Amino acid sequence: MVRMKSRYLLCEINVSNRRDLLKLDDRAVAGTVKAAVARTHGDYGAALCSIRFCVKYLNAHTGIVFLRFPKGCYKLLWSALPFITSIESRGQIIPCFFNCLHVGGTIRTCQKFLIRYNTQQLHRMLPKCKNEEEKRQIQEAILSCSLTGRGDEELEDELESEEEAGE
Repeated sequence: MVRMKSRYLLCEINVSNRRDLLKLDDRAVAGTVKAAVARTHGDYGAALCSIRFCVKYLNAHTGIVFLRFPKGCYKLLWSALPFITSIESRGQIIPCFFNCLHVGGTIRTCQKFLIRYNTQQLHRMLPKCKNEEEKRQIQEAILSCSLTGRGDEELEDELESEEEAGE
C-alpha cells in the first residue's frame, strides 16, 4: 500500500473581539474554508478540498488552527485563505481573517514551529511590561515553552542559531 502524504497548515484566526473566538468550532471553520476554496477555485477546488481535508486542532482561546489536506493541493487551499472574511458559527457571523503561520509535513513540525513562534511573541511582550510582576509572569511563560523530552537550553540554543542565521 502507498501512504497518502498530507500537509498541515498552521493558521491563526484574528478577530477584533477576542471573546468571539470562544464561539468557534471546528465544523464552522472547516465549512468556511471549504466554501472559500469553492468560491475561489470553483468545482475543481471544492473536489480537491473535500478528499482528505479536515481541521485537526482548534484552540478557541488562542485562535490557533491546524488544517490537514492532501500534499498536492496545499497551494490551492493556501491561496483561498485571504478571501475568508467571516465565519458563521452557531447562528452568528464572526468577522475574522486567517493568518498563515507555517506549512509543515507533520503535526510535530507545526507544533515545534508554534512553540518557537509563541516564545518569540513572549519575548516581544517583555519590553512592554508595566511592572515587575508582569515581567516575572512572562519570563515564567517563556521558560515553560518546550516540548516534552527537550530541555529549555536546547530550545534557546536553536532559537539563537535561527536568529543569527536570519541576520
